[in-house]
Amino acid sequence: MSTPPSKPAAKDSAIGGQPIWYPYTQMKNAPPPLSVERAEGVYLHTSDGRKILDGISSWWVNIHGHNHPRLNQALREQADRFAQVIFAGFTHEPAVLLANELVQRSPSNLTHVFFSDNGSTSVEVALKMAYQSWKNRGEADRNLFVAFDHAYHGDTFGAMAVGGVDVFHSAYSELFFEVRRAKSPSRLAGNPGAEDLEKILEEEGDKVAAVIMEPMVQAAGGMIIWPREFLCRVRELTAHHGIPLIADEVFTGFGRTGKMFACQHGPIEPDIMCLSKAITGGYLPLAATLASEEIYQAFLSDDRRKTLFHGHSFTGNALACAVALESLALLDETGLDRVQSLETLFRERLARLESLPVVDEIRVIGGLAVAELHPEKNTGYLDARGPRMAQAFLQRGILLRPLGNVLYFLPPYAITDEQAHGVFDEIEEVLSHE
Repeated sequence: MSTPPSKPAAKDSAIGGQPIWYPYTQMKNAPPPLSVERAEGVYLHTSDGRKILDGISSWWVNIHGHNHPRLNQALREQADRFAQVIFAGFTHEPAVLLANELVQRSPSNLTHVFFSDNGSTSVEVALKMAYQSWKNRGEADRNLFVAFDHAYHGDTFGAMAVGGVDVFHSAYSELFFEVRRAKSPSRLAGNPGAEDLEKILEEEGDKVAAVIMEPMVQAAGGMIIWPREFLCRVRELTAHHGIPLIADEVFTGFGRTGKMFACQHGPIEPDIMCLSKAITGGYLPLAATLASEEIYQAFLSDDRRKTLFHGHSFTGNALACAVALESLALLDETGLDRVQSLETLFRERLARLESLPVVDEIRVIGGLAVAELHPEKNTGYLDARGPRMAQAFLQRGILLRPLGNVLYFLPPYAITDEQAHGVFDEIEEVLSHE
């Protein structure tokens, strides 16, 4: 029996010749990745003995801290029962309980839960729900979506189409479906209105399948914080025109803005809401798309072609649902008091940064602190200071990952005041040399 030919070794690179193609990483010149051996609380411990404070909640997912004993226990107990089962024609208690808990905490009109696996997918499901609900009711010409500039909704094709960050999306733009782009409120003008959206809906509202927005905070677009009046006005306009509003709460959900969900700042009731990231406290991939009764009813028919044909192998994963339930229990016990106290601390420390010559603007909401630097040649996300600052913070034992000239701090809620002050001390030091 002949021996199969061996594969060529991975080409050497700054990443170290590994066969892994890392996300959002220019593999030609990126610094070698740090190997994490274990994690505890707000700290990552690397194989070379370093201790690094996780200042971005490991890409915005970890809210209770790493290696949490109660989340570990929930995972173990479910693993002892079963890990995964087909979710078509079968169900299980963790998913049923989690769906009920999400509905109970969400705006009152959201009564149905569709599980998936990540934020982009939850948005894809929402877009498909909105479009097909019209089609199932005989209005197939409603094939136009409205989104906002600076929006980011994920990296799958539908999510990219409604996104508005060129550096992430422009390479694929010729493949997108049609989207109208509404302007966000101008922070400089202090205008919380939605005149641009109003004009689009007046002119083309009868073609629109849905409006999608990130309530209160546009995260990947630059940690842009909107006034609650804008949130309310968008809901008012979409309701007036009878157009579904999709709230992408992938980033903002589960307390990040000081409310369980950012829609509650209005408060408003969207027709569809997308959840992921912190849903399992940073343990396992899981997402949920919540829909109103009206959206759900549009899919009920004796005609099987009106089914929502969407799903994946790990829909409603039992391990993820069990951990998500325990994460919600932890949030219930602490309430959102910790997030609100972090906001107070963040406001105090950001005020000290505002006087630094390099800082253009500071902003804060809930557990998010932002210092935007004066732009250099309008480079935005590609501003070279972003990677440079990231390395400077790593040298100081802190994981921060600036969005170009936008430096943000988004730690797990488990961070202590002393630890948070320590991070701000280092931020002040690094920015004073920029």
